[in-house]
Parts: sequence; structure tokens; C-alpha cells
Amino acid sequence: MSSTAIVNIATLVTNDPSLGDSPLGPVRDAAVVMDGDRIVWIGATSKAPATDNRVDAEGRAVIPGFVDSHSHLVFAGDRTEEFNARMSGRPYSAGGIRTTVAATRAASDAELEANLTRLLTEALRQGTTTLETKSGYGLTAEDEARALRLAARHTDEVTYLGAHIVAPEYADDPAGYVALVTGAMLDACAPHARWIDVFCEKGAFDGDQARAILTAGRAKGLHPRVHANQLSHGPGVQLAVELDAASADHCTHLTDPDVDALAGSRTVATLLPGAEFSTRAEWPDARRLIDAGVTVALSTDCNPGSSFTSSVPFCIALAVRDMGMTPDEALWSATAGGAAALRRTDIGRLTPGARADLVLLDAPSHVHLAYRPGVPLVGGVWRRGVRAL
Repeated sequence: MSSTAIVNIATLVTNDPSLGDSPLGPVRDAAVVMDGDRIVWIGATSKAPATDNRVDAEGRAVIPGFVDSHSHLVFAGDRTEEFNARMSGRPYSAGGIRTTVAATRAASDAELEANLTRLLTEALRQGTTTLETKSGYGLTAEDEARALRLAARHTDEVTYLGAHIVAPEYADDPAGYVALVTGAMLDACAPHARWIDVFCEKGAFDGDQARAILTAGRAKGLHPRVHANQLSHGPGVQLAVELDAASADHCTHLTDPDVDALAGSRTVATLLPGAEFSTRAEWPDARRLIDAGVTVALSTDCNPGSSFTSSVPFCIALAVRDMGMTPDEALWSATAGGAAALRRTDIGRLTPGARADLVLLDAPSHVHLAYRPGVPLVGGVWRRGVRAL
């Protein structure tokens, strides 16, 4: 192992509020020291200790690596025509998620893993150092298990989403599919996953079905997450809080009791503005949630149908422009908020003992992530203390 200091940082975002004048804990004219895979020191450049290596930030900003706590990266195929029709105002009769299910089932392991690693590399180039990803495009015990097995080769944050939609062959027997998801499919998938998720929504799984699925997963050692209240008001958020889910994701259509329940719980509201951008849907009201005291995360929802972006900076810009977040809140939600949604304390912050995951921006301030949307501002990425970009 060797130590590295990054010095002459205009603003170092630590996400430790005790170190600065905001929840971001900004330290100015700063240095940060990594030893092995951990942060071991932060402070003024003038006081930086001697290290094996030294990187001059030249007045640029350093932030924690982004924590993308919601994505769907194990898939095959393409849904360009669906997106084009939607954006052009034309009807489109293809099968949505079912189109991706068919392509994913037909793909080889090598094809699925090549697409997965391509997207992970794409995300890393944009500053993402921790990424959760789900199954959900196989919908058979074998295909769901192989998706999770492939994902687990590349990230520790793997989620079983057999309950994405009812599999096509069970269209007339949803109860039979729930039995499969909570039975043989769960048995095959549990060894490869940390989390279990369910799409609790009209047209997918109702509250009772979702509760049965999440409860079965919890009995197998998987912790719940919930796709909740994306398309309409429903029971997803209340169910997430009831089951102490790590996150309720989407949270677009909320009642006052939903907001109150989130505010009084450990469940993080994960907002996914890429989905609203790509479907021209109503934006989640981040301002309402934050003002109520809800912990908010911001993630990409990278998937081939409704949010085909791997760019957290793009989602930050959307959240600031269209969801009522300040630049500080959006950055916190994309780093520390994502870590909270994964129940992690070792990532999403830059303080001694934290994992050395950080991003050097080609800008003097993190505000440029929203101020200069679409501009590639990531000038360097360290993951586990190793420079990856």
C-alpha cells in the first residue's frame, strides 16, 4: 500500500457538517490523504503530512464519489424505438419491459456481462464509485439467478427484483408467479443478493403481494427496498416504512401521511429524475420531502426503458432545475444520501476512516455540476484509493 495526498483543493466536500458551515462540511484550500483504500487525513494544504505520492488539484474541487443506489444494468436489447415514439407523440405497441425480458433471456452470459461492464465503466467515468444494481429482466428462476450472479462479480450492492412485473407466461396466474418469486426463484437468487425489491404499482404488484414478497425475502436474509408511488398514489411508501425498507424509490405521488411516515422512519426517499425526464412525467417534489425532514437520495435508475442514463451529474442538474433542490442538497443526496439508502457509513463522505472514493472536478466548486449541465466535469476518480480515471 502507498499513501497519496491531493493538495491545493479549492473546496473539499466532506459531508461532515462539523467541519464546515453546511451539511456538506466544506473545507477550503484543503488537502486529503489516502493510505491504502481509506481516507486517513483531511485539513489545510499547508499542514498536509508527507506522503508517497502527491497530486496537485490546482484550485479545483474534490467531492465524494457518487453513490448510485438504484439501477437496472443486467439486460440485453434496445428500446430506442419506444423512446422515439414516446418523444414524438406516436403510439407504440411493443412490450415495454417484456421486450427487454425477451432479449435478456435470449442473451448469453458473456453478452449480459459485457453490457453490464460497459455501463459500469460509463458510470465510473462520470464519478460513480458505488453502484447498486438489480435483476428483473429474466423473470425465471434461472435467468434471475444468473443476472444476480453476474452483477455480484462487479458490485456488493445487488438486489433481487424478480417482482419487477408478472412474467409473461404467468399473465393469467399472478398468484402463481408470486408463489414462484417467494419460492424456487427466491431460493435460487438469495445467495447472490443483499437486497430484495418489488415494483408496488397498479399493473405490477399490489400491497398484499408486495408484502408477501418482501417478507419472504427478509426471511431469507435479504433486506427490503421498494419501487413505490411512481405512477400513482398507492401503498408502496407505507409498506416500505412498515417493513423498515432501506429505501422507497421514485416517491412521485405522495400524500401527506406518506411524507410524515417517511420523515418518522429510517427509510430513505430515493428520487430518480431520469425517469421523469425520459417519460415526460410529473417531477417528484424534493422540496416537500426535505422540508419535512425526510432523508433523500438521488440516483439514475439507469435502465433501457424509462431512464437510460448512467450520469449522476445529469440527475443533479435535473433535481436542481426541476425538483426544487439546491446544488448543495442535490450533491449531498447523490453521495451521502445514496449511502444512507444502502445503509452504508463507509462511503458517501470524505473523513478519516471512510473509503477513499473521491472525484476531482474540473471546476472550483461542486455547484458547477448544476451550473454547467451536460459538461464533462469529472477530471479524476479514485476508488478504494486507486486512481481509476
